[in-house]
Amino acid sequence: MTTHPTDTAAAGSLRVPGARLHYEVRGEGPLLVLAGAPMDAAAFAPLAELLAGDHTVLTTDPRGINRSRLDDPDQDSTPRLRADDLSRLIAHVDAGPAIAVGSSGGAVSVLALAQARPDQVHTVVAHEPPLIELLTDREQLRTGTEDLIATYLAGDVTGAWKKFFAQAGITMPEPLIEQMFGGEREPQHVADERRWFAHEMRASTYWRPDPATLRAAATRILVGIGDDSAGQLCDRTSRALAQALGTEPTTFPGGHTGFVETPDAFATRLRMVIREG
Repeated sequence: MTTHPTDTAAAGSLRVPGARLHYEVRGEGPLLVLAGAPMDAAAFAPLAELLAGDHTVLTTDPRGINRSRLDDPDQDSTPRLRADDLSRLIAHVDAGPAIAVGSSGGAVSVLALAQARPDQVHTVVAHEPPLIELLTDREQLRTGTEDLIATYLAGDVTGAWKKFFAQAGITMPEPLIEQMFGGEREPQHVADERRWFAHEMRASTYWRPDPATLRAAATRILVGIGDDSAGQLCDRTSRALAQALGTEPTTFPGGHTGFVETPDAFATRLRMVIREG
């Protein structure tokens, strides 16, 4: 492992079927996994640093994203594969069972992990999983998803993002979208974005959890929703999941990416939620 001078992370790589995963470990104490998809380890670094004072914090680039390289670049990224990757990383660092916190597509990953390997996770926090199959308007949402993916793959990047934000119920001014996605951009960000549209979005949003299996597991499962996400698509999907599990949602500061926007407040709330267990 190598230590980065900018923070306390020790970085390593693990060979798994079909890929080599980049991962980072910080701190000491009970194991806490922070998972995104397509967000990589860097997005979680500020939150990980805050939690490392009393936890061993594991972060990773999901397969095919940034530093986690695939043997076959055209392989789709499914929740089952990403859950298996997390399972292998937990076994590799040998500090489990873990608390697994996933956001967006990462929330889908940790739910799939809880279904497949409940022995490895005693607590799961699924923060705003985009599980459209749980909604009554799933067919309309599938049609919209296929349209925005086709728009992106046809080369209209800003058009695809406009459709994405509209379907997600996230207000984003068009000039800002043009500014964020229409100009000169960092090549790795573009590669990760393309992978998400082409090989990850469908499998993550069309995945159906098994509520009976999740309810029967010994794993404590919490569904997180951002305070600022009211009315958005992931607010709806998260509430539908909580209802299917027979639980109430757990609120967190900020919106869909509250852990990036206000990591201090998010860490405080997460610690409180963990202690309540």
